[in-house]
Amino acid sequence: MKTTIPDIISEEGIELPNKDKKVSVEQSKEEMEGPQNPHDRVYRRRALPSYITIDEFTKVMQVAKKKHHKLAYALGFMSGLRVSEIVKLKKENIDLAAKRVFIINTKFKKDRVVPLPKGVPLKLWDLIPLKCGVRALQKAFKSDVAEAGIKKNLHFHSLRHGFATQCINKNIPLNQIQLLMGHSNISSTNVYLHANPVDALRNYEELF
Repeated sequence: MKTTIPDIISEEGIELPNKDKKVSVEQSKEEMEGPQNPHDRVYRRRALPSYITIDEFTKVMQVAKKKHHKLAYALGFMSGLRVSEIVKLKKENIDLAAKRVFIINTKFKKDRVVPLPKGVPLKLWDLIPLKCGVRALQKAFKSDVAEAGIKKNLHFHSLRHGFATQCINKNIPLNQIQLLMGHSNISSTNVYLHANPVDALRNYEELF
């Protein structure tokens, strides 16, 4: 059954991804970096992305007061857009009939197509382009996270991380997630496998 949140944007709600019972675990890993000489290798800790869960996203949407903020959050969490991509969106980038968002002139100069967030009232798309800058959205999100009582250190980019995490949990192939995220290198997408080792945990439980 699809999960919906009533009255989080206006009179209508945003339809969220289906929530399942898979466990998400944040871990840390050691990434080895250094020169060719094995004696000169340097080991550095690489922090994993801080992502927002469906429950946390729901709480944030419930406390957010401004409609253009809610639309921006939905584009981050349900379409995987960067905040810089959200503020640059134009009406011609939105195809309501095909339910697609066309991202042009991205961070790595690679255009891409992502799904339109489900359940967004048609009239909210009239807010595009958003009359809000990157810093303003980042500040608003941090404020709404605090208002929602969430203790995690979340930032606006955590919405995008949450999108990737949900894709991993839904077993979407990694190369397809790379395309949706607009990663130039598959290694950037691989990070989310370490952040959510669901299959590894399930295999361990089956073995032991």
